[in-house]
Amino acid sequence: MDVSIIIVNWNTRQLLDDCLKSIKNSTANIQYEIIVIDNDSSDDSVQMIKQHYPQVHLIANNTNRGFAAANNQGMEVSKGRYVLLQNSDTVVHHDAIEKTVNYADEYADAAVVGCRVMNSPDQVEMTCFRFPDLLSIFFSSAGLQRLFKNSRLFGRERMLWWQRDTFRKVDVVSGMYMLVRKEAIDQVGMMDESFFFYYEETDWCYRFAKSGWKALFNPEATITHIGGGGQSSAKVRSKTFVQRQKSCMIYLKKNKGYLYALAARATLILAYLGRAVVWSVLCFKQKISGRQWQGHFMKQSDSAAAVRFLLFGIEPD
Repeated sequence: MDVSIIIVNWNTRQLLDDCLKSIKNSTANIQYEIIVIDNDSSDDSVQMIKQHYPQVHLIANNTNRGFAAANNQGMEVSKGRYVLLQNSDTVVHHDAIEKTVNYADEYADAAVVGCRVMNSPDQVEMTCFRFPDLLSIFFSSAGLQRLFKNSRLFGRERMLWWQRDTFRKVDVVSGMYMLVRKEAIDQVGMMDESFFFYYEETDWCYRFAKSGWKALFNPEATITHIGGGGQSSAKVRSKTFVQRQKSCMIYLKKNKGYLYALAARATLILAYLGRAVVWSVLCFKQKISGRQWQGHFMKQSDSAAAVRFLLFGIEPD
């Protein structure tokens, strides 16, 4: 078996259906299996798989176990030389999985391989990034990396100047499409289940790197991330935003130490306080001028929710 494709699903029935169809239609020259772990969906995802994809190995949880734990369930039963972690809201194109596996076969020291991700036919998603540090955390949370996209200083973590059009070694391959060598997993271990969502792939890649493995990017393999992933998380926007901060703190405390994590927490609080004020002012200006203000309000709410969590540990409902 070449690759075990592991898909974690939570209430993305139609997206999952499209994802499974794309795998079937574009993957013919390698041996693969598909393992779907459903995290207690309420949208008939499980019934859809049972009815239309009986060949899929389905694991239906009765609770939402999170991304890392669910993927670990898939890895425990996988049979492939590689495992491919793939989001349910992605569609693969033109033998992308085969190209990723073949590229990994060329580099025996690569634990992880990623591919080019498109949000639309003409928009590249900035996947893959550097390991986080205090400077990049500040630039990112303050919004400076978006204001100065071509700056190698402000955009350092996400490497926003790089159009994902060249082969290269990276620090972190994004978990939405992440081919991982089984041999490397046997050495380093599976994902850390302390991470419910976000930063689990960062921590994993950090552990691989410490053990001497590489993470590589292959631009020849391409997938589409439907709506940039927004459709699958819109209903829990603020909670998802806060979860990112929570996972960041877990990662830094684990890999950089308590004092480093404390400094990062203070940095994030200052940055999101500033952003909350800015978005509040912009929201007020838009509202009194009779223009659309809801977008600014949501961003203000996200920043305020992050500050509440970082100061008091209060998470959104």
